[in-house]
Amino acid sequence: MGTGALVLIIGALAGYVYWDHISHFESTDDAFIAARQFSVAPKVAGYVTAVPVTDNQHVNPGDVIARIDERDYRVALEQADAQVAAADDNIHNIDAQIAVQEAQVVEANAQIESAQAALVFAQEQAARYQSLVQTGSGTVQNAQQYNSGLRQQEAAVQNAKASLAAAQRQVGALRAQRKSAEANLGQAEAQRDQAALNLSYTVLTAAQPGKIANLTGAVGQYATVGTGLTTFVPDDIWVTANFKETQLNAMRPGQPMTMEIDAYPGRTIHGHVASVQPGSGTAFSLLPAENATGNYVKIVQRVPVKIIMDNPPTDITLGPGMSVVPTVRTNPAPSIYERLKARFDSWWGRQG
Repeated sequence: MGTGALVLIIGALAGYVYWDHISHFESTDDAFIAARQFSVAPKVAGYVTAVPVTDNQHVNPGDVIARIDERDYRVALEQADAQVAAADDNIHNIDAQIAVQEAQVVEANAQIESAQAALVFAQEQAARYQSLVQTGSGTVQNAQQYNSGLRQQEAAVQNAKASLAAAQRQVGALRAQRKSAEANLGQAEAQRDQAALNLSYTVLTAAQPGKIANLTGAVGQYATVGTGLTTFVPDDIWVTANFKETQLNAMRPGQPMTMEIDAYPGRTIHGHVASVQPGSGTAFSLLPAENATGNYVKIVQRVPVKIIMDNPPTDITLGPGMSVVPTVRTNPAPSIYERLKARFDSWWGRQG
């Protein structure tokens, strides 16, 4: 074998090894850092009294971003507290009235028992004197007198029963008033809770760790409900890499990744594939492509792939929109033998 043939063979082997190596990597320059940034806006209106943060400052959960003048909302809370106290006192007043009426019910029952006892005695007296008149031992005047007393006692019993019924109805009316007063108390407590919430809304705090960006709030500014005072960028960031659909054959979640950031050349960051979006980017756009109309030209689509950085560096600033170049280490591609075997198995299955 000549030297030229040997060099050719070695070159072919080296080329194959290089091709086999690079076939295990997929890279794209259509990638950028992403985050779920949002606008920080107040839920209540008022003048801004303090902005204790500055541009690009890092904040922790609970740190104050801005304060709204709380005086009006504190007065509203005090008024709501007074309404709750008044509603509660009204319930206690009704309870006292109910106690008085229940005592009157007891008194009316006692009056009925007394009147009924007197009625029994009057009935006995009237019957006795009526018998004496019939035997000639008594006078008609006495009989008439005791008959009149009997009718008076009967009227007294009816009057006592009417007083009892009136007292019982008054107790029922007071209990109905108490239910209404309880409803008023519940409404007053709800208004107090809302006033307390409105007061708490005068302090805007960070809900998660992140950085302040595009700060526009200033002391003395009148902020209406929903006015954006700043943009908040959470610390939770990732990379959205738009790979061509022809690059996804061997790409799976969990595969390792390295990336370089345009802003920090020479800096390599490690990570892994988190997920692949179930659809191309155009499918979720505001105006998705409609291929069923007009002439169709096939274009290789790009599919967003979410990539998580394993150990994001803390000595540099990373934020949404910064360009990166990720390189994903995919699973080994099938060998020529495996691909031929798969095609043969598929052909043989169709023949059967």
